Amino acid sequence: MKISIIGTGYVGLVTGTCFSDTGVNVTCVDIDEKKIENLKNGIIPIYEPGLDRMVLANVEKERLQFTTSLKESLEQAEAVFIAVGTPPGEDGSADLSHVLAVAREIGKHITQHIVVVTKSTVPIGTAKKVKAAVQDELEKRGVEIDFDVASNPEFLKEGNAVEDFLKPDRIVVGIESEKAEKIMQKLYKPFTLNGHPILFMDIPSAEMTKYAANAMLATKISFMNDIANLCEIVGADVSNVRRGIGSDTRIGNKFIYAGAGYGGSCFPKDVKAIIKTAQQYNYRLRLLESVEDVNNDQKMVIVSKILKHFGNVKGKTFGMWGLSFKPQTDDMREAPSVVIANALIKEGAKVKAYDPVAAEEAHKILGDTIEYGKDQYDALIDTDALILITEWPEFRIPNYKVMEKLMNEKVIFDGRNIYDPVELKENGFTYYGIGR
Repeated sequence: MKISIIGTGYVGLVTGTCFSDTGVNVTCVDIDEKKIENLKNGIIPIYEPGLDRMVLANVEKERLQFTTSLKESLEQAEAVFIAVGTPPGEDGSADLSHVLAVAREIGKHITQHIVVVTKSTVPIGTAKKVKAAVQDELEKRGVEIDFDVASNPEFLKEGNAVEDFLKPDRIVVGIESEKAEKIMQKLYKPFTLNGHPILFMDIPSAEMTKYAANAMLATKISFMNDIANLCEIVGADVSNVRRGIGSDTRIGNKFIYAGAGYGGSCFPKDVKAIIKTAQQYNYRLRLLESVEDVNNDQKMVIVSKILKHFGNVKGKTFGMWGLSFKPQTDDMREAPSVVIANALIKEGAKVKAYDPVAAEEAHKILGDTIEYGKDQYDALIDTDALILITEWPEFRIPNYKVMEKLMNEKVIFDGRNIYDPVELKENGFTYYGIGR
């Protein structure tokens, strides 16, 4: 079986690599010549545990190829996945220009039946636009070629994407023909052998499922952050509250950790997009509007605690552990660290940061406005406080004696509640958590 993946970003590269690992012949396409050349040489553009080894293994076995030629990739392919970016526009709606441009290119070059699959996160109704774009190009060519469209949203967690793809909770596929269903069933069969369900449905429902899933998870996070802020006011500890409600099977214990707000490429973008979609149909998603407001405010909670403690931070230096929006990724999109660093710099403070993998990506956003430590303790030299932003495993059991020697003041602002307040106080540190 042969397929084509258009786009070698986070979703496209993981999808193509994992399919190739099951024996499918996969060609990944990108217009970025440098990226394609790097991939051919084993240089992976993103940090994702386990992905580099899998790419190299399948390239060596000639099941995974990389090219800049979309036309070449479509030859004898049974399915083509569109996995290009859908960045938010100024009004929050998803920008479909890249998706529809790819659809038109597909229409210019297909010579046999193919299933055109939207893998990118796209608003409801996008499949119809993709179908129209492909059909329009076929009519311009004066040819009649049968094709299908399908929606196959991804549910990958950054930092665990390979495992999520290989062992999915569920596979959602929107189709409108039996022919498309058979091809998608054949493609995903290796991932359903262990009982993982493949859920076939109409295309609009599949498109909505992706947004609804991310919006629900974002809602849980913002709900817990709102509760955390109330906990501080009334003298409760959000960590105890989390354990109390997380044991309720109707609620569950995932995505109810209070912190400095959510970030990344999915939740912020998708919440904005579904809000905008509702507005286009003259409907307000009031709950999700509040979810977004809570999250934006939450990114400033740490800054408020810092200003309250120090009063004036001009001339102060803050060590920051973690820059990426979550552990096991170098993704800096919508990262709370950026908001917090910029706010402190605006107040006249300096920031020295360390992240195991995201320093290079962070530099693209923050430039030289902050210093970058060689390791976590280098980032603490002559600092007035530590700000924990990303809960990388190496930050969980710090050496308090080393910290004491390096820091001017023994103050910790724990943006992820990973430290024990009692233990820190016993070691002479002033501790600030979220909702504690």
